[in-house]
Amino acid sequence: MAVRIYLNCKLQIANYPLETQKLKSTLESLLFVSGEPVKFAKLAKICQVGKKEIEEALNDMDSAWQEQKRGLRIIKKGESVQLGTAAENAEFVNQLVSGELNADLSKSALETLSIVAYRGSVTRSQIEAIRGVNCSYVLRSLLLRGLVERKETADIRGYLYEISFEFLKTLGIQSAKHLPDWEILSKNEKVEEVLKINSQE
Repeated sequence: MAVRIYLNCKLQIANYPLETQKLKSTLESLLFVSGEPVKFAKLAKICQVGKKEIEEALNDMDSAWQEQKRGLRIIKKGESVQLGTAAENAEFVNQLVSGELNADLSKSALETLSIVAYRGSVTRSQIEAIRGVNCSYVLRSLLLRGLVERKETADIRGYLYEISFEFLKTLGIQSAKHLPDWEILSKNEKVEEVLKINSQE
């Protein structure tokens, strides 16, 4: 009996770090795939743990990354968190970013920009439902160029993306309604069906 209790205690102690490491691994994956700030409440809901556990795991991750001199950092602002880069790598990161900004818009960037322009306020998940691919990298590029802007929603869905004043100024139009075939393309039935299915998932 004593041996059984001892073994059960050893198994519980051995399993706890594994569960904690799994949470950290999951958080790292979620923040990487998101590519944008994510609310603590949303992470807690996805991981099915408390907000305090999320915050503790993120603090441990950031401390470990700094100790290991890794290139990623945990950036917190209010009730949201995002992956960032180490300050000591800023020179190299800026070279990559400036290269992106000076390059022409890619086909995927133009497609994403068109969706935001013709659909109005849309979430990243809605854009991805229409395009069928992950759009976090493309949206980041468009944000850096100042062609789109985002605003927080009242719930935990994430951010809403809209075209910016810079976009309108670049095209020389007063509003998105002046885009070619706006009345038709902004109310495409196939797109409406895709978004309807996405909202039910």
